[in-house]
Amino acid sequence: MILDDEKEIGAAVRDLSTIAVLGVKDKEGEVAHDIPAMLAGLGARIIPINPHIQRFLGQPVLARIGDLAEKVDCLDVFRRIEAIPGHVDEILALPSELRPRGVWLQSGIFHDQAAQRLADAGIWVVQDRCLGVYARRYGVRKIGTTNA
Repeated sequence: MILDDEKEIGAAVRDLSTIAVLGVKDKEGEVAHDIPAMLAGLGARIIPINPHIQRFLGQPVLARIGDLAEKVDCLDVFRRIEAIPGHVDEILALPSELRPRGVWLQSGIFHDQAAQRLADAGIWVVQDRCLGVYARRYGVRKIGTTNA
């Protein structure tokens, strides 16, 4: 499902606790660093993915989506639009039990065909919106808690 309704997006964000971040950066002041760091500060568990850096907030960084060893609530994407179809291929190549429940394409990132492929595979998608804004607005589910 492609989410574009405020209530649907809010419900999805409130249910996030483990977020993989594709394209995470290791330098403060960069959006792809500061948003995941803020999400961690709100209580989310962050699994960073970027083949060009070694550590993020003191933890090791995965090189690619295919290195995910657990199902995440959401894959937050900080990548150029032209890279999105290839990343969708990577997501859909994961065993179904490891595919993220949702994929969030950050502000300025959208690809309708790729989003539809994900939606057709049962993965919810948000395009061209900042997860940080929505996480501040709605909160995230802290690790080890459930939403009633």
